[in-house]
Amino acid sequence: MLPVLAILGGCSSGKEGEVMQAESTGSAGGADSNPLAGQPIYVVPGGSAARQATLWRAQGRDEDAAAISALATRPTATWITDDRGVTGRVRSLTRRAAEAGETALLVAYYIPGRDCGSFSAGGARSAPAYRAWARAFASGLGDGRAAVILEPDAIPQAVEGCLPGAARAERYELLRFAVRALSARPSTSVYLDAGNAGWIRDSSRLVGPLHRAGIGAAAGFALNVSNYYRTDPTLSYGRTLSRRLGGTHFVIDTSRNGNGPAGEGIEGRDWCNPPGRAVGRYPSTDTGQRLADAYLWVKEPGTSDGTCRGGPPAGQWWPQNALELAATAARR
Repeated sequence: MLPVLAILGGCSSGKEGEVMQAESTGSAGGADSNPLAGQPIYVVPGGSAARQATLWRAQGRDEDAAAISALATRPTATWITDDRGVTGRVRSLTRRAAEAGETALLVAYYIPGRDCGSFSAGGARSAPAYRAWARAFASGLGDGRAAVILEPDAIPQAVEGCLPGAARAERYELLRFAVRALSARPSTSVYLDAGNAGWIRDSSRLVGPLHRAGIGAAAGFALNVSNYYRTDPTLSYGRTLSRRLGGTHFVIDTSRNGNGPAGEGIEGRDWCNPPGRAVGRYPSTDTGQRLADAYLWVKEPGTSDGTCRGGPPAGQWWPQNALELAATAARR
């Protein structure tokens, strides 16, 4: 992966380089170009990091508690991954965010055949069930301000061929349905996941699938969700994909990319709980990048990627991992 990173982060020349330089020096646009501009992201009180800090203080682990507390004060996304009380859960979050004058950050993660049967397998049992779920999710959003990251990995996995043709076509149709259902809410910005800089390396392969999945009705696309690629090469990748889509905006998950990906020196799955990682840039809707609407912590630092390297099941809180991410960042 390192040679790819070098290419993505390298210097450009000519007209393309001039465009990239203009984008990197511009400030975030107004509401007409960046729907999240000027909006603080809601910090859900009593999250995993906050509870862990309280526990460790009670145990006398004051230094560890202080490190984890630094994570607890940053906004992270709430993942909706099943069909239990979807409308009520989403409504509760968006209402609390509205009362605080802030924007709720959510992840919609329930596509049929989710994760192609890997660590995060699951999702809706059928296409009709997913459409009902998407409508329930949209109903909960109401008029409150929200940013929704839609179905991490769903498009890149389809592109790389983990689904047969009929299932792939159905996936794009369902994503298109969800984009339209969620985007119909007046204050909701939907970002359709497009993987990361090291996955579908030729981003032109994503253009057709993103169009079929409804990118035209979304606020943009999301990059690096639950992954480790550094912000600068991700920005470069995002600009290239954006140009191919006609100038579409994007957001970047910076929750764990402070030290970049583990690379080929890590035995086994380099994306699954690699050691030595660190949190990246703090969440902000003021990126200083014309096309990048926000840096977000989509994956909560300290949640497991799956049962690898001693981790609990995917999505579960792992205190030792959270502490490592925080401590490594503090040493940078």
